[in-house]
Amino acid sequence: MAAGENIVLPAIAIGGGLLVAIVAIVFSAVSAMVRSSNRERTRREIAAYVAEGTMTPEEGERLLKAGAEEGRSCGWGKPTA
Repeated sequence: MAAGENIVLPAIAIGGGLLVAIVAIVFSAVSAMVRSSNRERTRREIAAYVAEGTMTPEEGERLLKAGAEEGRSCGWGKPTA
């Protein structure tokens, strides 16, 4: 019995670690999909504003380039001087 009991705790620890890793990978993938769809939705909205004449093409281009800088959008995470 002692040999069987000595295997249970490491097996639970390894299984728990794998479960945490799998959950992290799934949430990371979902987060990337949401970010990608939001970015595409923003691009379509800017294109619609340009098409209806509410915004000039130069303003639209400037907005799209601003979101592409450093891989961030809306200025989040940029260091402040």
